[in-house]
Amino acid sequence: MSKKTSGRRTVARHGALKSPHPISVLLKAVGIVAAVLLVSTTGVAAYAAYDLVSTYATENVVELEEEIEVPPDIGAIEGGVNLFVAGTDACEEEWSWLFGARCSGSDAGGELNDVNMLVHISDEPRRVTVVSFPRDLMLPIPSCDQGDGTMSYAASKQPLNSAFYYGGGSDGGGLACVVKTISQLTGVSIPFAAKITWGGVINVTDAIGGVDVCVEGGISDPNAGLYLPDGWSTVSGAEALAFLRTRYGVGDGSDLGRISNQQQYMSSLTKKLVSEGVLSDLPTLYRLATTAVDNITKSSSLTNPMTLVQIALAVKEVPFEDIVFVQYPTYTDPDDPNKVVPNYTAADALFAALEENAALELTGDVGANDSVVEVATEEPVTPAETATPDPTASATAEPAEEEVVVTLPSAITGSTAAQTTCSVGNLG
Repeated sequence: MSKKTSGRRTVARHGALKSPHPISVLLKAVGIVAAVLLVSTTGVAAYAAYDLVSTYATENVVELEEEIEVPPDIGAIEGGVNLFVAGTDACEEEWSWLFGARCSGSDAGGELNDVNMLVHISDEPRRVTVVSFPRDLMLPIPSCDQGDGTMSYAASKQPLNSAFYYGGGSDGGGLACVVKTISQLTGVSIPFAAKITWGGVINVTDAIGGVDVCVEGGISDPNAGLYLPDGWSTVSGAEALAFLRTRYGVGDGSDLGRISNQQQYMSSLTKKLVSEGVLSDLPTLYRLATTAVDNITKSSSLTNPMTLVQIALAVKEVPFEDIVFVQYPTYTDPDDPNKVVPNYTAADALFAALEENAALELTGDVGANDSVVEVATEEPVTPAETATPDPTASATAEPAEEEVVVTLPSAITGSTAAQTTCSVGNLG
């Protein structure tokens, strides 16, 4: 996007083409089986729906320190929504061979929150902002309930990806501790949370038939076991995980570059999930739902499938240009050049804009540390775009609604789902 010199401006809000959001698809995939149960009192469909919903509501559930109860409703959830998603590096037997020394050395018994994303869904007008936090972000970690009644010691400065361990890991309050840490950092209340392992990411990717990713120059990363040519490739299974884990294969080999690479993947996943190949294919949706149930640990506030449907309805028509992926802004840690510390000034500007429910205008690079670039695409011209204007339209149309647009500091990198980006490979 072009850079602006002013920090804030007011513009007219015009109509925009809207697309179902991937969060909507994921959440409604589980909600659909609830609907099947309601309309089918007998037969295989009803039994499958009942079994899936029952499993979802009772298995893989954790308690957060701050949760809310959402009243049953058939409409969109009211107000804004904050949902935290953690991706952990659990050494699952099926996939542990991919992790090398991580799952065979002295750290094999641990589990770290390597991916940390806060999904903010604003109130009307609805927008979605996904904030990614670096795993190597050095910050205070609060005292956390470890799930057995004991409290961990607070830490003044530790990497973010140790918060899961501080909370007792999967058998304790690991997810709750990560959420508490992020909430303390941002000042944002987070009542909903979910955790997925790397193996779960593989299974979800496979459930929809793979994801298309773009690489400029190609990637060769023996550490991650990833080799991709220049251009577009469809990744699934172990290759999808390798693409998400690669660090030295993109940009300058930094963790910040890896996050931008992961955001490119999420943007592509967005487009795949809202494609007709997924939305119009009930077997694929059901497969996605069962995969989500088996692989996602969620807070008790998300155990009611109706809540999933409510959140899904809130985001189902958000236009791609209002789906924004950004990195939490940082500085290099003065104590360790391999770590980063919060850039509170830029972060405050971001979260103030979210609280104000303003549209976000990005001025920073699309990817951190030269890891991702935007590429031009040719969009087909639709008949509506070439049609002769109605001379009476201006006289009858309602005035455009005014909205505030906040220009974010250039220290905040990111892109929208409307942009097409490519990861910069190490072979370029």
